[in-house]
Amino acid sequence: HMEHFNYPLCYFHTPVPLKSISVDVIIRGFVADVVSELQYQNEEKNPVEATFVFPLDDEAAVYAFEGLIDGKRIEAQIREKKQAEQEYDDALSEGHQAFLLGREENTSDIFMCNLGNLPPGGEATLKLRYVQALAVEPDDAVRFVLPAVLNPRYVPEGSEGGTVSQQIPRVSTEALPYALTLSAKVESPYGINRVDSKCSLIQNMSEDRTAAQVSLAKGHQFDRDVELLIYYEDVHKTSTILEAGKSGATPGSLMGDPALLLSLYPNIPAAKAGQCVPGEFIFLLDRSGSMGTLIGYSSGSQSRIESAKETLIFLLKSLPLGCYFNIYGFGSTYDSFYPQSVKYTQETMDTSVQRVKELHCDLGGTEIVKPLKAIYSQPCFEGHPRQIFVFTDGEVFNTNEVIAEVRRNSHFHRCFSFGIGEGASTSLVKGIARAAGGSAEFITGKERMQAKALQSLKKALQPAVSGISLNWELPSGLEAKLVGSGPQVIFQGQRCLIYAQIQGQLQATIVRYNFQNESPTETTKFSLQLEKTDRLPVHRLAAQALLQELEEDKETVEEKRLLALETSLSSGVVCSQTAYVGVNTELGKPVQGPLLRRDVPLPGELGAKGGGSVPDLEWPLNQLGVRFAIPFFTSSRSRTKEEESPLLKLVSLQNADGSWPHGPALATILDLSEAEISDKAPTHVTPDIWATVLAILWLHLNAAEKRDEWELLEGKAVHWLQVNSGDVLRCVNAGNELLGSRVSPQVFGL
Repeated sequence: HMEHFNYPLCYFHTPVPLKSISVDVIIRGFVADVVSELQYQNEEKNPVEATFVFPLDDEAAVYAFEGLIDGKRIEAQIREKKQAEQEYDDALSEGHQAFLLGREENTSDIFMCNLGNLPPGGEATLKLRYVQALAVEPDDAVRFVLPAVLNPRYVPEGSEGGTVSQQIPRVSTEALPYALTLSAKVESPYGINRVDSKCSLIQNMSEDRTAAQVSLAKGHQFDRDVELLIYYEDVHKTSTILEAGKSGATPGSLMGDPALLLSLYPNIPAAKAGQCVPGEFIFLLDRSGSMGTLIGYSSGSQSRIESAKETLIFLLKSLPLGCYFNIYGFGSTYDSFYPQSVKYTQETMDTSVQRVKELHCDLGGTEIVKPLKAIYSQPCFEGHPRQIFVFTDGEVFNTNEVIAEVRRNSHFHRCFSFGIGEGASTSLVKGIARAAGGSAEFITGKERMQAKALQSLKKALQPAVSGISLNWELPSGLEAKLVGSGPQVIFQGQRCLIYAQIQGQLQATIVRYNFQNESPTETTKFSLQLEKTDRLPVHRLAAQALLQELEEDKETVEEKRLLALETSLSSGVVCSQTAYVGVNTELGKPVQGPLLRRDVPLPGELGAKGGGSVPDLEWPLNQLGVRFAIPFFTSSRSRTKEEESPLLKLVSLQNADGSWPHGPALATILDLSEAEISDKAPTHVTPDIWATVLAILWLHLNAAEKRDEWELLEGKAVHWLQVNSGDVLRCVNAGNELLGSRVSPQVFGL
C-alpha cells in the first residue's frame, strides 16, 4: 500500500509510450462516426506493455480496431472476452506483439487498451472506430464531446474488485506528454447554422450550408473535454437514414438486412406559465467529499456543493403549489429532510430553504443505491407522478447496479440527472436518466448548474408525448421490425432515435410512416433508396441500442445473454462479454527481454475523490509490476463561505404562492428605502402586489442574462398577480418609473 505525498511534478519520470492522438469524425444529424488513432513509441531498452484507459460516452458503439505495428497492418478480431484475453496472454508469453481492447468491468463508458511486447525503439499505431448518438442541449445545439478526463471511481464496500482506472497514475494537465488533433466533417440536408466550441476552431462552411469542415487550432492542450456544439437550421424536422446491410451477412439478420434510423425531436406545445401542475418532486444531492471541489479548472467557478445548494433553492421556489416534495443527501450514508414527501406550502418551503443553506459535503463516499431504494419503498401519491432529480459528480463503481435499480422502478417515475465537473461518469448520469425516461445534463467549467437544472424542471412540468405507436406503410413484401423496445414517452426538448430492420425485397420507392401518440399524428415520407457504406453507422447504433437493453436488464436470462453475445460478435460492437484482440505472428523471432508494464497517465483532477482529502488507493504491486509514477494529489482547500448574490437573495424571499412580501429585505435588494417604495405605490394596491411587480421588474432589469434560471418562478408570480390583482398595468408603469426600467407589460401577460 503506497503513501501519497505532494511531490512536485518534475518527479514524474516514467517514459510514456503514447505520443499522439488523432481523431477524425463525420457528424450527420444526431450521429457521429469516429476514427481515433493512438500512436505509441517505446523509447526504453526493454520491451513494454502499455496500458491506456480512456472514457467514451456510454452510447458509443466501438465496432472496429486495428494496429499498424512496425509497418505491418493487423486487424483485430472480436472474440468472447475470456478467449480474447487468453489469445493475448498466449501471444505475449510467446514473445509476439499483441493488443487487446475491451470495456472495464462494471462500467459501460470506460475502455481499456493493452499493447503488449512493443520492442525497444518500436512504433505502433492503434486505430479505433466507434459511432455514437449525440445529445441535444437545452438551446437545441447537438453536442459532440471527446472526453479528456477520467476520474477515479468510488468503490462501495462489498463491491467486487477494483477497477484498472483507479490504479492509473494521474499527472497535472500541463505535464501530459501526448498531443491531440481533431478533424470533423458535419453534414445536414436541412442546413447548418453554425458550429461553436470552447476550444479554438478552424472551420469552413460549404456555400449551401449543408456541410462544414472543422478542426482544432494548433497547440490544443488536451486538458479538458473537446466539445463541438452544432446548431442545425431545422433541428425539429424528422429525418431518416436508410442504410444497406453488410455485404456477405445473412439476409434476415440485423447486419444482413437494411437498417433504418428515424430521428425525432418533436416541438411539443408548452404548458401555460403558473399552471398548477401536480407531481411529487424528489431531489437527491451528492454530499460526498469530492463535491467540495470546484466545478471547473478556472478561477471563478463555484464549488460543486455551493452551486448545487443555490440550484436547489431556485428549484424549490419554482415548484407549483399543491405538489409534494422531499430532499435527500447521500454519501456513505444518506438522510432526508422529511420521513416521506410533504405538501408544498409556505411553511414547508421556508423550512427547506433554510436547511438547504446549511448543507455541507460531509457524508463521505458515494453510495447511491441505498437512498434510491429508500425512495422507491415509499408509496406514490395518486395523481402526482414522481420525478427524481439526482445531482452527483458521478464517481461510483457499481454503475450497472444503480442503473438496474432505477430501471426496475421506471414504470412509476422519471429521473433527471446532473453530472457535475469535468469527469462525471456518462454511463451513470445518462444511464439513470435513460432508464427512467428523464434527461441527463453535464455541468463543466463556468457553466451554471442553475440554468440546466431549471430547464429540466421545466421539462418535468411540461406535457409529454406518451402512448406512442408507429405505423409503417410499406410496399407489400416488406416489413419493418423495431430494434429494441422503442420509446414509451418523449418529453419536450428530448430527441429520440428509433431503429428498425427492414425485412423483405426492397425496391426504391417512397414510403410513409405515422408517428402517433395520444394527441396528433405526424406522418413522414422517406425514400427506399439505400445508402451504401462500409462503416455501417446505423447498423452499429441499432446493435448498440439492442445490446444496452439486453445488458441493463438485471434479470438477464441465459437466452438474453446468448442473444447479446451473438449480436456483439456479428455486429463487431463491443459489449461486456466481448473484446477485440490482434496478434502480430510474423515477427521473425520473438521479442527478447523482461516485459515492463507502463500505464499512460491520465489528466489529473487534482484533488480527492469520494471520501476525505487523500484517496486511499490500494495498488496490488504483484499484479501491476513496478510503478515509477507518483500521482500528484492536493487536498481541496475549503473555500470561504460564498457571499449570496442579490439574485439568490431576491429568489430566497419569494413566497410559495409566487408573491413577494413587502419589507426591509426587499427594499435592500431594490436599493431603496421602505418609505420610497410605499410613497410611489399606486393607490388601492396591496403591498404584496406592489412588491411582486417590483421584484419581477428587478429581475428583468438586473438578471436578464439569467432568465432561464428564474423564468419558472416568474411564471408563478405573474399567475398570482393575474388571479389577485385587477390593475397590474398601473403597477407596471409606476414600477418602471420608480426603478428606471423599461420592462414591457407583455411580460405580465398584458
